[in-house]
Parts: sequence; structure tokens; C-alpha cells
Amino acid sequence: MDFAFGDADEAFRREARAWLQEHLVGEFARAAGQGGPGSEHERGSVRRAWERELGRGGWIGIGWGAGGASDSGAAGAHPCETGNSRVGRGVYGVRRATLTQQVVWAEEYARVRAPGRSGHVGENLLAPTLLAYGTQEQQDAFLPPIARGEALWCQGYSEPGAGSDLAGVRTAAVRDGDGTYHVTGQKIWTSLAHEADWCFVLARTEPGSHRHHGLSLLLVPMDQPGRVEVRPIRQLTGTSEFNEVFFDGARARGDHVVGGAGNGWRVAMGLLGFERGVSTLAQQIGFAQELDAVVREALRTGSAADPVLRDRLVRQWAELRVMRWNALRTLGGGGGPGADAGAPSVAKLLWGGWHQRLGELAMAVRGTAAAIGPTDWHAEAPYELDALQRLFLFSRADTVYGGSDEIQRNIIAERVLGLPREAKGPVRGAP
Repeated sequence: MDFAFGDADEAFRREARAWLQEHLVGEFARAAGQGGPGSEHERGSVRRAWERELGRGGWIGIGWGAGGASDSGAAGAHPCETGNSRVGRGVYGVRRATLTQQVVWAEEYARVRAPGRSGHVGENLLAPTLLAYGTQEQQDAFLPPIARGEALWCQGYSEPGAGSDLAGVRTAAVRDGDGTYHVTGQKIWTSLAHEADWCFVLARTEPGSHRHHGLSLLLVPMDQPGRVEVRPIRQLTGTSEFNEVFFDGARARGDHVVGGAGNGWRVAMGLLGFERGVSTLAQQIGFAQELDAVVREALRTGSAADPVLRDRLVRQWAELRVMRWNALRTLGGGGGPGADAGAPSVAKLLWGGWHQRLGELAMAVRGTAAAIGPTDWHAEAPYELDALQRLFLFSRADTVYGGSDEIQRNIIAERVLGLPREAKGPVRGAP
């Protein structure tokens, strides 16, 4: 497979670089490199303003109206494109971009270490899901605010008793006489819920239903005092990007069910298929920057002279290259949600383990000094970590969140290799 970019892609790269150079200035430039995984607490207001700046430039949702990898853009526009879109713009006024151009933008964005995106969930998860499963009215209502960088979303999937086993959700939504749903239950590990305007919630809308039956995906506004409560979860890093969210009769309109009532499992699985698309390549640029930092630390401390550590550094570099080629190969395969049931699971297994090993390596090259904390224990915020310490601690969760390694292996075994499903026997020790 040819992994090279064409002339049109390189022209798009120059356009992206020029825009970033012109607009990543002032407060935005000072927020460069901040707001990534483990650091979502940094520069929140500045990063939200940056979302609006991206929206004005038409850089949010550039893949919403894209055609195939070889499409120049015009023929690939989504049928919901409006007639008054600006010249050269596609769906809802955003730039048109082919798949390879989306990769180019993601790479250029990561290379300049632009501020961490606070609108990722809405742009890369909800929006493609609405385009695939939503009604025209839902698309017209929710996509423009996302494209303008004005609406932030969070994902209401995991619960205390239903994490990787998502079919076990117990959050319920009851419909009243005027069609409004009242959502009651608890979600957990909800990224950026404390900043989000909306949450897409997987809830059980059919009383007495079990497992993946009777579920619906509802769009729930977060600004409902007394009905929606957000409690931050303090992590090993000392930060609180994740939250518990409690719904106590929270309201969702009847026409804000994506894909129709009772079809939540199909829609939820389709959404997860979008989770590891083009954004994984931008993630890998960030990984490369972290690896460079670890290499510099190894040179600074002299640990690069250790043949064992040097071998581990080289192995990390080689595995990162393989991940990039695998991601490009997968993206070039075409098809919609579920076209390659195993690809997202393979990708998650690869990067989760790789990033966790990088965090361990970051501590190994520093030696015993890696355990040293802040020097001023009387400081206002004594629990302060440097970038490599935060990398190590945050990466401990990489093989758990977003679907644990065990779940990913089960998906590959059952859906790709066709192996028999694991037996669901009684719990050991139960009567």
C-alpha cells in the first residue's frame, strides 16, 4: 500500500500550516501543549475560546462531508449540505477535506502542539453518529453549534456496574405523556462532564428489558440544576478530568433520541467505531513527541548508554512506526461503521500497551530521581508532577479505559476469528 500523500494533500498541508501560524498566537500560543490526556484541567477558558477560533476558520468537522480518499471534495459532499454554504465549504460551512487531508490536518495540528481539543467528543464522536443515524432535524439542530466551536459534549456510557460490559447499563429513561423522557441513573468516568453543555446518554427505555435490548441513545442537556449533578473524580495525577454524573429525572426531548427508541445498542456500537479513526494518527504524533522527550531525558541522565534501555527506546520507536502504518492501512480500507469489526480493537490494544510501556520507560531512564516529588512541600499546590511523571501515572489507565484489553481480545476472538463465545456460567462460590 502507498502511504505517500499526493500534491493536493501537500497543498492542503501548506494551507493548514499557514492558518495555524497566523492564528496560534497570544494566549492561544501560550496554551500550546496544554490540555491533553491527564492535563485537561489546564487553560480551560482559553481552550474553549480556541474552539471558537477553529470554528470561525472552518477547521471543525472537516471530514463530515468527505468522500473517498481519492475524492477532491466536491462530489463527496453529504446530502445534508445546505445551499447557502460558503464557497469552498461543505457540510454546515466547514471545509471539505478528503480522508488523507483529514490526516494531514491532524498531523499538522499535533506537530505545532496546538491546545488540547475540548470539543473532541462532539466533533469526532457525536457528529459522525448523527450523520449516520440521526434525523435531518437532529443534524440541523446540533451540528452547526459543534462546527462553530460553541457546544461541548460528553459521553454517558460507563456506569459503576457497566464499564467494559456496556450492555449492563441500568440508567433508565421513562417517557411521559407529552413525549419527554425522564432520565434517572449514574454514569462514571465521564470526561469533561464538568464543562459540557450536552451529554449523549445510553439508557434503558424499555422496562424489563435485558442486556443490549431496549436501549436508546438520548441527547440530554447538562444545564438542569437539581436534575443533573457532576462530581469530579480525583486521579493519581492529582487532576480531575473524569467525573461521576448523577441524573435525577433529567429531561430529554422525545425527538432527541438518535436512531429511534430501542435502537441504542446499534447506534452506540456505531459510535464506538468512529472513536478510533483519523484522530488516532494525531494521537500518534503526540506519542512521538513524548517519545522524543523520553529520549532527551535518557541522553541527559546518561542512561542511553545502557544497552538494555537503549534497546527499549529503539523498540518503542519501531512499534510506533508500525502503529502508524496499521492506522493508515485501516483508514484506507473504506466502509462505514462495522466494516472491519476488529480494526478498532487491534488499534486500542496496540496503542494502550505501547503508551503504558512508554510511561514505564520514562521512569526507568530517570532512575531513582523519578520518585522525587516537588521540592517545596509548603507550596500552595505541593502535589505537582512534571510531564514525564504525569505520563507514567496517567498511562496506567491506558489498558483499561475505552474498553479493557481483555474486552478487546474477546472482540477480536469472537467477531474476527470466529471463535466460540466465552461461557457465561454461574459466579464461582455462588449457590
